[in-house]
Amino acid sequence: MKVAVMMGSDSDWPILKPAVELLKSFGIESEVIVASAHRTPAKVREVVLSAPENGIGAFIVAAGAAAHLAGVVASYTTLPVIGVPINATPLNGMDALLSTVQMPSGIPVATMAVNGAKNAAIFAVEIFAVSDQELAKKLADYRTKMIQEVEKKAARVAAQL
Repeated sequence: MKVAVMMGSDSDWPILKPAVELLKSFGIESEVIVASAHRTPAKVREVVLSAPENGIGAFIVAAGAAAHLAGVVASYTTLPVIGVPINATPLNGMDALLSTVQMPSGIPVATMAVNGAKNAAIFAVEIFAVSDQELAKKLADYRTKMIQEVEKKAARVAAQL
């Protein structure tokens, strides 16, 4: 299984690149796609409808401003769609957050924090880990490593007291 990482504009890539790198660290392949819900709707539809035959098991979809891309993707598939609102306007991403999270009943988009692409990658890993014990182990190891890093930081602060 792989994750389709879609963005409405190439300007979203710096936010999404860490998610692609994190997926790779878990051994999950990704397919990166730039497509606009408004400017290239036929491409979005084609990508989503061909996803199962291309081995896509989930989508991470990012967009700013009107941020309709995740909702459009979700309208064409029953695969999990994880939305990442992007801070791209003077509203600091609040417009994108509301556009991504306010989906009608029956067409869900799991919405991360504004610019929360790394959490989107972790969420995709969690989805895949439900049916992949090796991936579940890698995820548990990742969490253990996070605990150890926090403990090291706590020790550094304690040493300064």
